[in-house]
Formats: sequence, C-alpha cells, structure tokens
Amino acid sequence: MEMGVGMGKNQTLICAPIMADTADQMVELMHKAKFKGADIVEVRLDHLKSLDPRPDIEVLIRQCPLPTLFTYRPTWEGGEYNGNENSRFEALQLAMELGADHIDIELKAAHEFMNFTRGNKPEKCKIIVSSHNYEYTPSAEELGNLVARIQAAGADIVKFATTAQDITDVARVFQITVHSQVPIIAMVMGERGLMSRILCPKFGGYLTFGTLEEGKVSAPGQPTIDELISLYNFRYIDTDTKVFGIIGKPVSHSKSPKLYNRAFKEDGINGVFVHLLVDDVNKFFDTYSSPDFSGFSCTIPHKEVALARCDEVDPVAKSIGAVNCLIRRLDGTLFGCNTDYVGAISSIEIGLQGSQNGATHIGSPLAGKLFVVIGAGGAGKALAYGAKEKGARVVIANRSYDRARDLAELVGGKALTLTELNNFHPETGMILANTTSIGMQPNIEETPISKEALRNYELVFDAIYTPKITRLLREAQEAGSKIVTGVEMFIGQAYEQYERFTGLPAPKQLFTDIMADY
Repeated sequence: MEMGVGMGKNQTLICAPIMADTADQMVELMHKAKFKGADIVEVRLDHLKSLDPRPDIEVLIRQCPLPTLFTYRPTWEGGEYNGNENSRFEALQLAMELGADHIDIELKAAHEFMNFTRGNKPEKCKIIVSSHNYEYTPSAEELGNLVARIQAAGADIVKFATTAQDITDVARVFQITVHSQVPIIAMVMGERGLMSRILCPKFGGYLTFGTLEEGKVSAPGQPTIDELISLYNFRYIDTDTKVFGIIGKPVSHSKSPKLYNRAFKEDGINGVFVHLLVDDVNKFFDTYSSPDFSGFSCTIPHKEVALARCDEVDPVAKSIGAVNCLIRRLDGTLFGCNTDYVGAISSIEIGLQGSQNGATHIGSPLAGKLFVVIGAGGAGKALAYGAKEKGARVVIANRSYDRARDLAELVGGKALTLTELNNFHPETGMILANTTSIGMQPNIEETPISKEALRNYELVFDAIYTPKITRLLREAQEAGSKIVTGVEMFIGQAYEQYERFTGLPAPKQLFTDIMADY
C-alpha cells in the first residue's frame, strides 16, 4: 500500500468551470484557476450576459493560460442558453476554428451539430459529446448503451453525468469507466456521488471538475480544486490506491478526511479517505466488496447496523453493541471494532484530573462518579460501557425511554427520558456526556438540557465537534462545569483507527496540530 519512489502525477486532468458575466471576468478566473492548480478550464459561454462571438472567443482563447474546453449549454440540458441552435453551433464552430482544445456538444444535438459543421474540425480540437441525467443513474446495461450512442455520434471523448439516488449508483459508473475503450468523463452528481469525482484517476477517467470556490459549482456535488489537491491528494491517486472512508448520514461535516489523507501522504501510504453518505449499510457493503475498499470509519446512525454486518467483531465492540471502525481483510471479510470508548473516556479522565489540580488517583477518576449519558445509540453504548468499566455509576437519558432502559439494563444502570433529565440532580459532582446530534451544525442553538440543570455537573462532555464549542458546552462553562469537547474524543478514537488502517503508529502530534484550528 506504500506510495513508492516513482509515484507522481496521474493522467486525469482537473478542469475548472469558468462562469462569469463578461469575457474579461472569465480571463481573470482562468488565471486564478491556473494559480490554484487546474490543468484545463471549461469556458461556460452560456453564463455570459452577452456574447459577441468572434472578439469574445478570441480573447478567451488568446489570453487563457491553460488548455480550453468550450461549453455552450442550453437550458434543456441544465445550462443557461435559451437562444436558437444555429447561433449556438456557430459559436462552438468558431471556438474550434480559433484554437479551442475541446468543445462540448450534447448527445441530443450532436447529429445536428455534425451536419452543421459537415464534420470539419481542426485536428487539435477534441469533441466531447455529453449526456446529463439530473434525476437518477441508469442501470449498467443502459449506461453501456448510452456510451455506445455517444461514441456513434462522433465523440472523441465520451462524457456522461448522472444523479446519485444512492451511493451504490456510483459503482455502476466506475464499472463503465474502467472498461471504456475511449477517453471518458463519467460523473455522478450530488453528495452521494462525490466519490465519483475524487476516484476517477483510479478508474481511468479523463478529467474531473474542481471549482474555484466552495459553492460556485457548474453541477451539484463538485469539490473545489483546493479540496481535490490538498485534501484528497488527487494527484497521487492511481489504480492501486486503496479507498477508505467515513460512513454516515449526515457525513459532510466530518473532519476525518483531513486527518487521514494528510497522514497517508506523510507516511507514504497509497490510500485516499473520502466522505461516504450511506443510506443503507448492507447495500453499501454488498456493492463495495472489493479489497480495494479497505477500511471504514462509521458514525451516526450506522454504528449498530454495521456491527451486525461484520464477519468478526472485537470482544469490546461486541459488548458495547456498536462498531465505529471496520477493516476489510484480504479474504473479503469485515472485521469491526470500537475506538469511540477509548477516545471519549480517556479525554474525560484527563479533563477530570485537570479539574482536581493534578491530584493523583489510584485507578480512574471516574470510579464512583454518577455518569449520565445522553443518547442510547452507538456512541451512547460506547460511553456507557467505558464509564462502567472505569467504575462509574451509569444513568442513561434518551428521548425513547425503552431504548434508555435497554441500555441501562446492559450496564447495570438507571434509565430516564430526556425530559426528566432537567429535574434529575440526586447529587453534585456528576459527569454528563452528550452522544446525540443535538446541537450539531446546522442546529447549533439546540441543547439537550437546561442551563440551570448543568450546575450539578463537575464535568460536561459533548461528542459533537462541529461546532467545537456547542451550546451545551458554552452553557456548562458558564454554569461552572469543566468541559471536554468532541475534538479530544475525535482525535483519541482516530489513533487506533489509523493504526488499524495502515499497520503504522498513529501520528498523534500531526492529528493534534490539524485539529487545533477547529
């Protein structure tokens, strides 16, 4: 899995979509794209407020510091142009004549365009024939037929973009890409399709799209150039790259790719770590069963279902009833373990010791403490198990009393509903641990407990780390409690995961430095 000495830039291009009101503004963006590391720009003529074809296209080609791809997308294919086809064809033909490196014409218009140009084009210019499906991803057979139709339409380069209704849709697009006999651009739009944009060098894609700025996309789900190059180490992805990722819903907030991809690069590991928005865990693992999909972190709400999917489970994870880390072995089987409880409990212990002015303890500072866990899901189970192992008396508070009772029985504790928690204060000096998503971005004004009730707690922990200081932690601090953020737990649980993924010692200082900004 090591990168190796000869590893370097792959052949897949990063293309920056250029969208602006005027040609001069587009030229500025072209230079910005080159500075950021793009290889080619897509000139979206349909975004210009007005187009004077010859002078504007001459400027755009002459002053562009990178190879060009001209697109004049009509509204009926998701673009901005709503004029007549002859004017559109004339502009694209002119771009070819003036030196464009590529032009993009839609499959629906390709036959008409080829007749319009009588098949004449400069040898330098490659024609991309494209098809966009903004609703779903067709079957593998239908995609194969689509590629054949695009090739038959006179394409030098095949392009199709579909929409992911489920992350498993991406696998069909990878299948088509890897077997293509002609240069191919194959993207799956939307957050569930993000992996298609990052992994195209692994499967042989001609290019991927990277935006200049976050949010300024020409199609749903495009990452930025900075993310491709700096976050995902895009230039180093090749056919042998192992794929790792975080499975969750939601998942885009996760900072795991920042930790692992940086560490992979520094340790020379040929791997990439991506966000995986998964709706159905079993369907995901049925589809991505190749050893190339090597390891997974697992977050809300899939930790319990993922355990059931594992072929072998670490005894601690089995006791907890949840996994947050899965490793695919060479024989294809899945091994699951839980690193949540170590990361969380150790950070709480350190926080408690800090609050007791460096006093030394025989055993854990949690021993004998009343430890209240909010939430009865995977993370709640891990915290309850860890607290019990350290000698704490455990209380589970959850929206559903039945789930709270079930977990409380497992750890020999007491159960409450979340509404009862505000009036629960049998003693002072208690520990509170929130393991739910209450207060996570974007719902940052939510909190699971009133500020008044927090006065009874010596320490309050929140597993959320986006934001780092949640409303719960802010109000706990104001109430005089010691606080421990989810960042400490996140770093702690990542140590063992990284070692499981790579067989190498975790770069603890690097992880701490990366997360210092959050």
